[in-house]
Amino acid sequence: MTIPPAGSGLPTPLLDALRRNAAARASQPAAAPEKAAGSPSFVNALDQALKSVSAAQEDASAKAVAFQRDPSSVSLEETMVAMQKSQIGFQSALHVRNRLVSAYSDIMNMQV
Repeated sequence: MTIPPAGSGLPTPLLDALRRNAAARASQPAAAPEKAAGSPSFVNALDQALKSVSAAQEDASAKAVAFQRDPSSVSLEETMVAMQKSQIGFQSALHVRNRLVSAYSDIMNMQV
């Protein structure tokens, strides 16, 4: 499996998760079919990417609250960068979801 390059339009958390998944697969010896169920998969990579987006949102929210309570505790720049990372990650996840739904509906509309 080849991993798309960084400028391919896929969100960075998803690319990172796919790279980790590919590295984990490459380091494992050839598994028997019964062990294949526990091996890394696209679902695991997608789940990990969504958890990464969620963590970025939680971090941005925590920094925003900390800045509102005491502006000297967290810098405005750090808070704004965290919020932008969170927003970009969410938008990327939304685009991936839309593409998956579109692919699913295309497959379901195929005539057999």
